[in-house]
Amino acid sequence: MNEIKKTAMITIAGRPNVGKSTLTNALVGEKIAIVSPKPQTTRNRICGIVNRGDTQFVLMDTPGFHKARTRLGDYMVNVVRQSVADVDGVCLMVEPIAKVGSPEQALIDRIKEERLPAVLVINKIDTVEKAQLLEVMAAYSAAHDFDAIIPISAQQKDGLEELMAQLSKYAEEGPQLFPDGETSDQPERQIVAEIVREKLLRNLDKEVPHGTAIEVTRFSERDSGVIDLDVTIYCEKASHKGIIIGKNGAMLKKIASHAREDIERFMGTKVYMQTWVKVKENWRDNLNYIRSFGYDEQ
Repeated sequence: MNEIKKTAMITIAGRPNVGKSTLTNALVGEKIAIVSPKPQTTRNRICGIVNRGDTQFVLMDTPGFHKARTRLGDYMVNVVRQSVADVDGVCLMVEPIAKVGSPEQALIDRIKEERLPAVLVINKIDTVEKAQLLEVMAAYSAAHDFDAIIPISAQQKDGLEELMAQLSKYAEEGPQLFPDGETSDQPERQIVAEIVREKLLRNLDKEVPHGTAIEVTRFSERDSGVIDLDVTIYCEKASHKGIIIGKNGAMLKKIASHAREDIERFMGTKVYMQTWVKVKENWRDNLNYIRSFGYDEQ
């Protein structure tokens, strides 16, 4: 293994559902960030760690930049703003649409304000023709002088080598920040909570999963290696609690079963998990609740 002599801190920013977490997972080579078709899946900044040659890349997957409607939303937007600062480079990730939207323009303004080197990453290129792609490049070239414009498909893992080659140009001489073998800065307890939340997002409709938060109240390992988990799902309304539990507990069993499979894959051992659902009304607008669930600005 090569000795790490350089590091590159890179923020991946963009609007909700543009593919930031899919890209982070593809570059890291394993699932460290949850993914769902619903907007605002990512709530916290998540670091993905990639060692290549003599460089350690620290990739910061951020929440989607959006117009906040709750205090939790304010927190998420603030995470993005803080992440586009004090880094070696920014990947502005966009969809192949030939118009610079207001979230993208706000992020470009932030990049200019901080005078950061930036790459435009056009995702989902497998969904458009080449002529449309050229229009997208022209629209963004007019908005900002990017160091490079790299079309990719995070889902198909297309264009990623070219992207990493560009990001390596931002590496600075410096010590290795994370030990070999580490792929994320998240504690295991947080990853477990995020996996459960992903299953809620994938199995429930509309607003219900967005009003949920997860707390892992017990995380212990038996002598046999089996891990015992107690997990509480908080929601904002009694009606949402009924939807999450489902008829005769069927929905909760389905969510817990899917989550346990992923947690066992991640932990590499058998997991015994007990799950509860509780109501905390309007927790997304209560700063104390927001902080207690781990959404706390450092």
